[in-house]
Amino acid sequence: MPSRNIIKKISIKAKPGAKVASVIEKDGKLVVAVKERATDGKANRAIEKAVAKYFGVAPSRVRIIAGHNAREKIVEIGYT
Repeated sequence: MPSRNIIKKISIKAKPGAKVASVIEKDGKLVVAVKERATDGKANRAIEKAVAKYFGVAPSRVRIIAGHNAREKIVEIGYT
């Protein structure tokens, strides 16, 4: 039987440059706070890693598909 990839898209609110890194659910949306600043994609990479840890998947399974330069982002998570 072939393996099936399941893809989930979620909307998140990013908070780069936070004092404390966290992932919380608020009003049906994930709020992802990371310590990294929004320069050279550092915050986006940290957000992908934080979301991966939150959902228990490898960081390579998470990618930002919309909102690369905005605080409101859409993230895609791939499961196998």
